[in-house]
Amino acid sequence: MAALIIAAITAIAAIVLYFVRRHYRFKLQSLLLAQPATSLQLKEIAEHVAGEIGGGNLRQYVKMWGAIEVEQPLVSELKQESCVYYCSTVSREYEERVRKEDSEGKVTWTTERRSETISQNRRSTPFYLRDQHGRVRVEPESAAIATIPVLDEFRPDSSASSLIFGAFSLSLSTTAGLGKTLGYRYREEILPCDRSVLVVGAASDETGELTLGPSSEARQQFFIALKPETALLQEVKQTIQWLTIGAIASVVVTVVAAIAALL
Repeated sequence: MAALIIAAITAIAAIVLYFVRRHYRFKLQSLLLAQPATSLQLKEIAEHVAGEIGGGNLRQYVKMWGAIEVEQPLVSELKQESCVYYCSTVSREYEERVRKEDSEGKVTWTTERRSETISQNRRSTPFYLRDQHGRVRVEPESAAIATIPVLDEFRPDSSASSLIFGAFSLSLSTTAGLGKTLGYRYREEILPCDRSVLVVGAASDETGELTLGPSSEARQQFFIALKPETALLQEVKQTIQWLTIGAIASVVVTVVAAIAALL
């Protein structure tokens, strides 16, 4: 019985690792496929395309490194930090009595600590990516955005009628749940204004302004990274390597456990 359980768990782990690995392979392919570009090069290409077939027809998958510039930054919901993107999460942590029954029918009760998300908010705003030649507009709404954690705070339950943290507020009457509430955890991550980033996406002048955004090609990912291209390439390759090792190990354990269960 134990061998079958192990086989099932490792089989699920192998499947999960496969799909995570596939995601990183797509990211690696996107990073290698995108052409390095500066704001000046994109401007020259856009002018050339406009001269050939008219303005608004530039479509080129590129990668560009530069500094974030924004005229009206966002203020993050919880920590109140200036940024161009934030994700804030509030979760309720609680204790719950859990009934467990073993293979012999013996029932035991344990107390487990659990959590549930009661609020999550994401916001982004367009910004400019500036290099030594000029700047290009970035529309980050649909991008996969690398962030910096700025808050992870647990506040014990105070029996108050509402939660208030920064610009966030919520009536507790809407968060009724199971178990005994221990408190609330507040987490937030942001893409700050004072950072240089790598943007990988499709350059377009469809709106009349050079803009980096999502590609129409499904396998050309749109993402914003905090690391330069060389460092990011190394990180993604290492991640793929470890995921591959983990997936193979999970498959081997699954096969061994399944054979052991049949003996």
